[in-house]
Amino acid sequence: MKTLYLVRHAKASPGNPALPDRDRPLNERGLRDAAAMGQRLAQRGATPDVVLSSPAARALATAEQLALALGLQRKDIVVDDRLYNAAPDDLLAVLQGLGKAHERVMLVAHNPGVAELANFFAREITEMPTCAVAELRFEVSSWVDIGMANPARAMVDQPAKG
Repeated sequence: MKTLYLVRHAKASPGNPALPDRDRPLNERGLRDAAAMGQRLAQRGATPDVVLSSPAARALATAEQLALALGLQRKDIVVDDRLYNAAPDDLLAVLQGLGKAHERVMLVAHNPGVAELANFFAREITEMPTCAVAELRFEVSSWVDIGMANPARAMVDQPAKG
């Protein structure tokens, strides 16, 4: 059994012409939502073995907030340049590259790739608001097989609006 926690980064500050897109930080709401989602995941016992994160500041800050709430350390977060604004096929390739390593993986990245990958796995997942977490469980022994497998379980959790 493999479990994927597919996360869209939390709410970021608006674009600033003086700041590269990769350096946009989370805004106050984003920090609050990431901490709250981490607490909710922790209460469910949804702790990943590893967190894969885009190198963008907003994604990495989301990953760090989630990891903190889940009792993970910074060393449990692997920054992967391939996750920055990646298409769904690219996200899937990163996951499949894990082979049999890790039973539970959290991937923190960007839309539209995150929402499109979640929808590829589970048609009922049609959107992924900021800081939403899609939990997908696959009855496979290797990440290589998740592209051909329908999840045995699929659900989405998201921060409260407002």
